[in-house]
Amino acid sequence: MEKPRSWRLGDLAANLQVQLRGDPDYQVVGLHTLREAGPLHVSFLANPRYQEALASTRAGAVLLRPEAAQDFAGNCLITSDPYLAYARASRWFEPVSQAGAGVHATAVVHESVEVPADASIGPMVVVGAGVSLGPGCIVEAGSIIGEECTLGEGCHVFPRVTLYPRCRLGKRVRVHAGAVIGADGFGFAPTRQGWERVSQLGAVDIGDDCDIGANTTIDRGALGDTVLEQGVIVDNQVQIAHNVIIGAHSAIAACVGISGSSRLGKRCVLAGGVGLVGHIELADDVHITGMSMVTKSILKAGSYSSGTALEATRDWKRTAVRLKHLESMQQRIAVLESMMSTTVHEPPA
Repeated sequence: MEKPRSWRLGDLAANLQVQLRGDPDYQVVGLHTLREAGPLHVSFLANPRYQEALASTRAGAVLLRPEAAQDFAGNCLITSDPYLAYARASRWFEPVSQAGAGVHATAVVHESVEVPADASIGPMVVVGAGVSLGPGCIVEAGSIIGEECTLGEGCHVFPRVTLYPRCRLGKRVRVHAGAVIGADGFGFAPTRQGWERVSQLGAVDIGDDCDIGANTTIDRGALGDTVLEQGVIVDNQVQIAHNVIIGAHSAIAACVGISGSSRLGKRCVLAGGVGLVGHIELADDVHITGMSMVTKSILKAGSYSSGTALEATRDWKRTAVRLKHLESMQQRIAVLESMMSTTVHEPPA
């Protein structure tokens, strides 16, 4: 379906399945924040901290919860979840790719590859032997699709992506610029003379509707495959090592490092800068807060943290010194508790 350049609020409400209070013929052309929106924008209020901006917004319409809509005089798109509605609306205002169907004259596509009529292969793309391309695939400039890779229907590979041989993308997978999928895992055997490389014989298997961020690397498995199940979202500059398995609908934020053979359950969330050692397991619905280091398996759902909170450098140095004395302090406290216990229970003279 071709996206219109502007939307009637009545049509937008129908597509989002939300209630409209206001002028159904009012035209909008984009989305913006409450503070920056103009009369041609739709905005939203999802976080109560921005409630004060609602009174002064110039937005042509606002996505609001029913209780917030009561005090707003303008056009309202009423929903129980404004942020989700905003997320869905954003796709209707997203610029349409100008890539036309067909193979660019500078692309190199192996003769064994059948390119669907509605697929787009951009400038300087290389597609190796035995690659399978689903309908509607877009492969942008400078990307390399290695031999025997599979791209499912509707995949979008952005510029300068590298897929090593035999990697598999499900349907509607998006891989952003500079990502490398299927490079060797970090496998080496130590010897007295140095390191002996272990050939990585597996591949990478990415499920439907996954989103892979820019400059992220996902290593191929040593024997079995590295696996991202359906709906996993991965931010920029993430390292996922060999034979990692990430459960469906998990979210991995920027600069996370996941060591080899770790297994994450479904709907896990790793915030920015989290590190996981290898060969551990996270249960479903585990949330690790930013910059935490996970050194052992977590078998119960919940939120987990490690590290110390930010404070002034002078105070942090004092805290660090005190941490070194925790063992001796614990011993002294144990002695004091023992003395107090003896005093309390000693019979009167």
